[in-house]
Amino acid sequence: MFDRIRTAALFGLHQASVAVGISLFPVAVFARQHLGINVPVGRLVETTTEAVDQE
Repeated sequence: MFDRIRTAALFGLHQASVAVGISLFPVAVFARQHLGINVPVGRLVETTTEAVDQE
């Protein structure tokens, strides 16, 4: 039972990180072009993807 809850929570976290990544894309492009700052949302999405794939 806890495995299902953990899997559902990881999937929800992954979906939320993908949504944040999509919504922050314009901000990330602006920050990179004008400020020279990289926003590490891609790393967050990759990490959650790996966690979901391990389940």
